[in-house]
Amino acid sequence: MTAHFPLIEPDKAHLETALVASLEAFAHDSAGVLARGVQAGLYDRVDWLRATRDHIWPDSPFVVACARQGADALWLPLRDCGKARARSFASWYTLAFAPLATPGCPADLRADLLAAIAKRLRSRFGAITLWPLEPEISAELQAAFRRAGWLAIERIEAAHWVAHTRGEDFDAYWARRASKLRNTVRRRTKNSAVAVEIYETFDADAWAAYETVYASSWKPAEGSPAFLRAFAEQEGAAGTLRLGIARRDGRPVAAQFWTVENGIATIHKLAHLESEREHSPGTLLSYAMFRHVLDQDRPDLLDYGNGDEPYKAEWMDERRERYRLRLFDLRSLSGIAAWMAAVGKAARSRFGR
Repeated sequence: MTAHFPLIEPDKAHLETALVASLEAFAHDSAGVLARGVQAGLYDRVDWLRATRDHIWPDSPFVVACARQGADALWLPLRDCGKARARSFASWYTLAFAPLATPGCPADLRADLLAAIAKRLRSRFGAITLWPLEPEISAELQAAFRRAGWLAIERIEAAHWVAHTRGEDFDAYWARRASKLRNTVRRRTKNSAVAVEIYETFDADAWAAYETVYASSWKPAEGSPAFLRAFAEQEGAAGTLRLGIARRDGRPVAAQFWTVENGIATIHKLAHLESEREHSPGTLLSYAMFRHVLDQDRPDLLDYGNGDEPYKAEWMDERRERYRLRLFDLRSLSGIAAWMAAVGKAARSRFGR
């Protein structure tokens, strides 16, 4: 599919760039390239950006930098924060942010398109912050922006835990877990009063149970319940939702919200009641969810999301990292000011002031 951008200006050798300030125009001009079924990644779709705009950043100006050459295109969606500064159009629900591209875009052309975007962005912004980035995406962005004259500062943003499960059912996966976890589950399941239900389509009563558990758990207040419900409804309609509710004596005591798509099972949210810790409802629900997903969906990868909570190491195989990338155009006053503020903050932090 070919994207058609408004107000394109020639850059070089038929490579065209534009800044588009309307998500609707961007969605139209991407011509379905950023839709489910074309983009494998959940966060790489217009639907995700639209929900983020509608529920989380409704008052923040949206701008996407676009570059195209022939049938290949690349987009970088940003949130205009004012004072010539921008951030990735992402939220705490976004587990990975990256430039969006037409499927199969060659690596060398992708690098050229991203460098053209970096050059075009100098006309509007002096400082840009992008997060959360996978290591290879951070490296790609640094190379492109430095090529266009930006200064880049990278830091670790969060841990990211995964388990590799290609070709495994639950029993094979469970046999690889540490004996401490397996013994804990075995003890807890004996005479357990916890009952588990797993939903693969959206159910309003089950979602109400999830919200009840979350609101009464140790977790901080949900950033946007409306976003999360809309997301659950969307994924339920698509068949990717896996919502687990654990109850004791009919009362919801633990809940987990997963999605499974394109070989990846992602654990987005989980919570349990601290008052029920002696019954381990969270652990028992995890056991049931892992068994269900691994036996029914057979994913290649389990993604436990961002965060370095100790319990994740028991269930996962590998600790990865996500990065935050700060970019400064030192040929602009706004870029110099932002860079000096960042350096000063780092110095104060280093010397404990």
